[in-house]
Amino acid sequence: MEIWRWVFVGILFLAAFVSKIEAFKLGRSQPTERISGSAGDVLEDDPVGRLKVFVYELPSKYNKKILQKDPRCLNHMFAAEIYMHRFLLSSPVRTLNPEEADWFYTPVYTTCDLTPNGLPLPFKSPRMMRSAIQLISSNWPYWNRTEGADHFFLVPHDFGACFHYQEEKAIERGILPLLQRATLVQTFGQRNHVCLKEGSITIPPYAPPQKMQTHLIPEKTPRSIFVYFRGLFYDVGNDPEGGYYARGARAAVWENFKDNPLFDISTEHPTTYYEDMQRAVFCLCPLGWAPWSPRLVEAVIFGCIPVIIADDIVLPFADAIPWEEIGVFVDEKDVPNLDTILTSIPPEVILRKQRLLANPSMKQAMLFPHPAQPGDAFHQVLNGLARKLPHDKSVYLNPGEKVLNWTAGPVGDLKPW
Repeated sequence: MEIWRWVFVGILFLAAFVSKIEAFKLGRSQPTERISGSAGDVLEDDPVGRLKVFVYELPSKYNKKILQKDPRCLNHMFAAEIYMHRFLLSSPVRTLNPEEADWFYTPVYTTCDLTPNGLPLPFKSPRMMRSAIQLISSNWPYWNRTEGADHFFLVPHDFGACFHYQEEKAIERGILPLLQRATLVQTFGQRNHVCLKEGSITIPPYAPPQKMQTHLIPEKTPRSIFVYFRGLFYDVGNDPEGGYYARGARAAVWENFKDNPLFDISTEHPTTYYEDMQRAVFCLCPLGWAPWSPRLVEAVIFGCIPVIIADDIVLPFADAIPWEEIGVFVDEKDVPNLDTILTSIPPEVILRKQRLLANPSMKQAMLFPHPAQPGDAFHQVLNGLARKLPHDKSVYLNPGEKVLNWTAGPVGDLKPW
């Protein structure tokens, strides 16, 4: 323990030194570094003038009435589907003339069916989505021209359009057949996975911008915590035998480092959670049921270097945000070596990651603020859609031609909604 104590003291000294130079406060001037090359150019793109979006006007039972029933949906991590709808209604890329539209958007709030604990139940979502698609295909001609190839949908469930919160069930279901030709905007991203459709736009989960703003601390506060994490290590309710939740990675964090003084980890979620992240050098971002979590957004916003533990993860806006340069990637099998991995990172590397994290444009790209702001996540989604234009002529079907199987999928999904 004598060695650990001296290591700990040394690390705290380093952390305090780093923080005094690089401490972060949103909206203030601070040492920063522009993202170089094509990534920085893409991040600062302006989508206005590069595409036009037609927003279908659906009956309120698909969106507004669902939200009225449970306003908690405005603040949970899947709320991007609500705020993207609101943004598009007043966006300069919106067109009221569908004949000139490049993209068509169908506003369905498929994650706004919450348990008393605030967790989304995805079981009605396929029926809702099928019902909405049947409606737009019956009342407008645009879906039938391409069977959705020039349409995009927000599906921010744990496993996107597979509509289930457990991976094995999600894989078994697969992506809703009617969405096979559409572009999916989703939080879920994992390479070579059934639930990640080729061409999907991966977005960050929703984290309330105003709430985070109210928890900012003085920018010269030392980063005296080396590694920080708050959250579940075991999901006993859904994984009673253990080992399946987070593929065992979170359990390995707890079992190996619960008594390590370098690691401030717990299942408790204190009222000072956001403040603590601003006092930390590294913030663990392990997978849960899905590869991502809101911690990824929070870490970037608060200048805490994200330690990403999720094999094959596809990260939000990966063509614009240099994740390899701002974060640390640790393979799930290497979790027992986390202490060695993190203490081996040279101070100059830590400093550069913090300078990049201090870049205001990168923080902005991770947020869905209301009202919208230039370069935010809304605009990054539009940038992603604009980069897919023009549509290839092959996406347009001959009159009467059908590609999708409307009767495919589990029997329960075919019931009316």
